[in-house]
Amino acid sequence: MIEKISMLRAAALDKIKQAASSGEVEELRVRLLGKKGELTEMLKDLKNMAIEERKQFGQEANELKNELTGFLEAKFSELSANDVKKSLSSGSSFDISLPGTQFKLGSLHPVTIVQKEIERIFTGMGFNIVDGPEAEEEFYNFEALNIPKHHPARDMQDTYWLENGSLLRTHTSPCQVRAMQKYGAPLKVIAPGRCFRNESTDASHENTFFQLEGMMIDKNVSIANLIYVMKLLLSEVFNRDVKIRLRPGFFPFVEPGFELDLNCMICGGKGCPTCKHSGWIELLPCGMVHPNVLRYGGIDPEEYTGFAFGLGLTRLAMMKYGISDIRVLNSGDLRAMEQFSVR
Repeated sequence: MIEKISMLRAAALDKIKQAASSGEVEELRVRLLGKKGELTEMLKDLKNMAIEERKQFGQEANELKNELTGFLEAKFSELSANDVKKSLSSGSSFDISLPGTQFKLGSLHPVTIVQKEIERIFTGMGFNIVDGPEAEEEFYNFEALNIPKHHPARDMQDTYWLENGSLLRTHTSPCQVRAMQKYGAPLKVIAPGRCFRNESTDASHENTFFQLEGMMIDKNVSIANLIYVMKLLLSEVFNRDVKIRLRPGFFPFVEPGFELDLNCMICGGKGCPTCKHSGWIELLPCGMVHPNVLRYGGIDPEEYTGFAFGLGLTRLAMMKYGISDIRVLNSGDLRAMEQFSVR
């Protein structure tokens, strides 16, 4: 085996000296030192040798490996430098004073910008961020939110059903029940995420959109707490006072329920296609958590109360950045997205 080492050394050094290009040097490196290289194959015989012979052969093989590595690196550097010299002497030199290739930098999507901002606001108020699956179970998307089978409220959320019986979630509200079951009460959480509904698209409706669900549960939580948190949220998002209105609304998972509308910031309340010429954008459905939902979450409604809200992140981004058509946000049109410089 020692003789084989000597023969491999002599043959390898001769081939390295004769190499005429950096590519040949790389081929030699793989042939000699690669996973299936000649030296590597020799080392596989170590297990069949006596201890003393194994020690001597291993030492010789390691010395050869280090020696060949040094020669290969030196030869590669030499030939690479020669390649550069040949390129410069052939007239294909370049002018180092010319500007280099400019690469466009990406930016965050406007919905992502708004989501990160809202997460910052709510974590500052002590809320935790939770998540849930987009392919949701029917129980969490409907039953646990007080929407049993054949309930008319399901007609408002025509969804995409999957072959395994699950569905693409129509809202982020399932995260409410999952959070209650996991953490119990008291509880302060928000759950941002993507939702899906099988509906016709227009300037203010999409089949894929983003929401942010929020919930606070504790003893003696009231509507006053809900209104305060919502006003604080919107004033922080828009960095100014905004005009809102609160009107009764029906949602099976809250009682009482409210619709919080924002004065359209595209037209200033005058009426446009985005607000359906009403001057208002339906932005934030909310209300006090229904006792049945608390029970599904494993919380006693006789001891705890809470409020919940669902914020449309996509529509909020439209209002914040003056985007008049919701379909732009999912279009993948870089001409629209590159206007947002936050990275």
